[in-house]
Amino acid sequence: MPTMRDVAAQARVSVATVSHVINGTRFVDPQTVDRVRNAIELLGYRPNSLARGLRRNETSIIGMLLPDNSNPFFGEIARAIEDVGFTEGYSVILCNSDGSEAKEAAYVDTLLSKQIDGIILISSGNNFAPLRLILDADVPCVVVDRELGGLPVDQVLIDNEQGGYLAGQYLTRLGHTHIGYIAGPNQLNLSAQRLTGFRRALDEAGVALPDEACVQGDFYYSGGADGMRELLRRDLGLTAIFAANDRMAVGALSVLHRAGLRVPHDVSIIGYDDIPLSSAIWPSLTTIAQPKVDMGQISISLLLERIKRREENLPPRRVLLPVRLVERESCRQHEERKSA
Repeated sequence: MPTMRDVAAQARVSVATVSHVINGTRFVDPQTVDRVRNAIELLGYRPNSLARGLRRNETSIIGMLLPDNSNPFFGEIARAIEDVGFTEGYSVILCNSDGSEAKEAAYVDTLLSKQIDGIILISSGNNFAPLRLILDADVPCVVVDRELGGLPVDQVLIDNEQGGYLAGQYLTRLGHTHIGYIAGPNQLNLSAQRLTGFRRALDEAGVALPDEACVQGDFYYSGGADGMRELLRRDLGLTAIFAANDRMAVGALSVLHRAGLRVPHDVSIIGYDDIPLSSAIWPSLTTIAQPKVDMGQISISLLLERIKRREENLPPRRVLLPVRLVERESCRQHEERKSA
């Protein structure tokens, strides 16, 4: 591959002059600039941006770790992060951990070896080890959507307990008293927070949520389908279901259809996230909307500020974002079925 020295020889200038033209670090006669640019184009020379960044102790590269890039929820967050990063002159490297702590740790090692400027971390679980590696390397980091204790790191979180509460309040307000719940993964604090809020709303309405009306899910379509099949097998006479994310709600809805149950006439169902699919299916899904774009934009804004002001030793910041109920077609007022 052509080098800067080759460009200098072709343009009949010094290597230093080529460097000044590329980096804009000194005034160069316009005719000389034209000769250098023509030489660059002729030779197909590509400046080594990584080497230049390392000399300035920066690379303009940010790492982003996601637990599941097939989940549209994370995709929307990642898109917002990438858009802001590109506008600010940063490239974003996306790493997908597949929910594996080992894979997550390996990616952290890889990113740190690339001398990146910062990391946005959505952890695969309540796993502190990768975050401690990042902090020990003194690399700026923002944790998103996962509450990882009191470690000194910026966090952008969602009020998941309030989200669960809104779901429970909505279903009880519609008159439902036999309600099932498809939970998120046990290893995530947010799963417990959503259930806590949901139980609180049901308790306030005097509605019980027995253990047999709760099944374990995994935030995938298949997990929602499996959970719904199990609830139907238990034959609890449920008239409403709260699934802890939209993908599980869609999986549950498909099982209800195949079982000959109409949504929402026989069973109402509410999800969580407000992914694009939730408004595209029939019936469209009532859900708890998370501010995904805000999550992405705020997280990268915090990270870029910490990168640019890293000498100031800023205190850790914690941003808690609200959720909102989005009413669509998958829920309706409960009416007691008349016996024949």
